[in-house]
Amino acid sequence: MHQRLHVVLNISPQQLIYYYEGLVSTVVANTTDGRTVHFPANILRSVVQANGVQGLFELVINENRKFVSIKRIDSK
Repeated sequence: MHQRLHVVLNISPQQLIYYYEGLVSTVVANTTDGRTVHFPANILRSVVQANGVQGLFELVINENRKFVSIKRIDSK
């Protein structure tokens, strides 16, 4: 069964440069229910916009805690 985590992300375009240059490979974020999650920065590529990665996102992981999908639920 897939688990759906809601995370608020506020990553500026300047901060994203560190991810693209490979200086940072992991994102650490808080879920809306207070948990801390770590996930590979490369999964953000599909949700990057001109203002970076801003808003509420649904992160879906499978039963083995492997990434399935990410989508924007609400933007700031």
